[in-house]
Amino acid sequence: MKEFKSQKRIMQVLMLIGTFAFFALASCSKDDDEEPAADPVASFQYEISEDNFLEVSFMNFSQNAETYNWNFGDGNSSTEENPTHIYDEEGNYTVELIATNIDGVSRSFSEVIELQDPFEALTLLAGETSKTWRLYRIDQSMGIGETLEDPYAWWFLENDGSRPCKYLWEYTFTRDMEYIFDDNGVFWAEYEIWGGVDGYEDTPQYEDGCFEAIPENMVNVYGDDVSAWLSGTHQFEYDPSTNTVTLIGEGAWIGLSKLGTDGHHSVPQNSVSFKIDIEERDGYDHMAVTFEYDWGAWQFNYASYSDPSLEPEVVTEQEEVPDLEPITPTALGHTFESAESFELLGEIDGGVSVITPGVDDPEDAGATKVGKLERTDAQYQEAQLRVSPEPKNIQYDNFTTVSLDVYLPSGNDYDPLTRKLIIGFGDVHTTTEWWNRLIQHESDELALDEWVTVTFELDSPSFSSTDGETVYDREDLDMVYIQIGGGGHTTPGVFYIRNLIFE
Repeated sequence: MKEFKSQKRIMQVLMLIGTFAFFALASCSKDDDEEPAADPVASFQYEISEDNFLEVSFMNFSQNAETYNWNFGDGNSSTEENPTHIYDEEGNYTVELIATNIDGVSRSFSEVIELQDPFEALTLLAGETSKTWRLYRIDQSMGIGETLEDPYAWWFLENDGSRPCKYLWEYTFTRDMEYIFDDNGVFWAEYEIWGGVDGYEDTPQYEDGCFEAIPENMVNVYGDDVSAWLSGTHQFEYDPSTNTVTLIGEGAWIGLSKLGTDGHHSVPQNSVSFKIDIEERDGYDHMAVTFEYDWGAWQFNYASYSDPSLEPEVVTEQEEVPDLEPITPTALGHTFESAESFELLGEIDGGVSVITPGVDDPEDAGATKVGKLERTDAQYQEAQLRVSPEPKNIQYDNFTTVSLDVYLPSGNDYDPLTRKLIIGFGDVHTTTEWWNRLIQHESDELALDEWVTVTFELDSPSFSSTDGETVYDREDLDMVYIQIGGGGHTTPGVFYIRNLIFE
């Protein structure tokens, strides 16, 4: 009986061992089948203390992470989830966060933070009590481009007498956070605001650009009262951590009156924000003011002189540029079969779009060579042609039409590219702003993947900056331009052209 009990006890122990082994194996099998942890995502934001500009609080927005490793860019680190760090001195610091998940997989995120004494920065902008800025009168003072890296890609202004009123405007910032604009009695008729708008050709155009800054003159092309842009006192806010200035009050502006926080406006705004960058130079401070939009950037250069004798005088009259020799040709054009297959219009390296002569016909590689017109990613562009080898002013008295063969491949992105051809005329010799007085002819939409001949009557342009003006009214036209695909977008494209002929 005792032996039976002993055997029974042994069987019970063996059964327990077997059961334990089963669950252990089952457990191992389950672990082996588990999915790996999701990859971490490292992310953070930060906030600079209002009481101590060297104290920064970091907010961790990482996902799928178990541990964190911070590098504050000054030799210090932390493993806290949401650390606060106090730096020893102002400067730029690259902060890196490494987030690691339960499986040991790591991802990193970094950002440069700028720590600047807010009172020191405010002193640079507004002085001990106040500080007055004027457009920089040396080299380029304003420009527009596709990026901040190239803000003068499209246009620039110098103190050369072309727009003297802009150099007389004064912008004063005070330590009491007041912003004072003084127009000094003159204003500028900015394109889009005082003229050059379709359907409003009868409004004042102010051909010389500068006009008397009085309320009765401050009516825009649409009939709106814009007198709030005249001299006035407003408020401003300044965030040195982001170098952002916000002007507050109806009509407060800097740079150009039409520039708002989100783009161009034809009427005064209640506030406008922009970025500044101030640099101390010998005898004066230099301030770059930047408006950045989705489509590009405006930049303005201002100066405030501690030594007024160093500031150049405003040039009030533009130096007259000797005009080009006029010609009245009986033959004019370019076949684009080769670089030499032209009548007078042989210089084709102007503008932004590029024309390459002598390429294969897209329909028949064995046919006569043609030209290839390539658009870049510039927002506004054209390909320019001028008289070769020496530029001349062209009189069009012997011609009534201009025509061009165009081939639009369907492989281009025609949204937003347009399927239209523009042939236009301008004067690039006497002004860098030739588009302020241009004449152009625009086609209807053209067919794709086939050659189309487009002919324009020279006495019937689609648009003239001066209403009703044709090529026959001008004696200063020295440039012909070709645009395909429209403007106002950054989509590139490839097109083919041949036989630009004036008859």
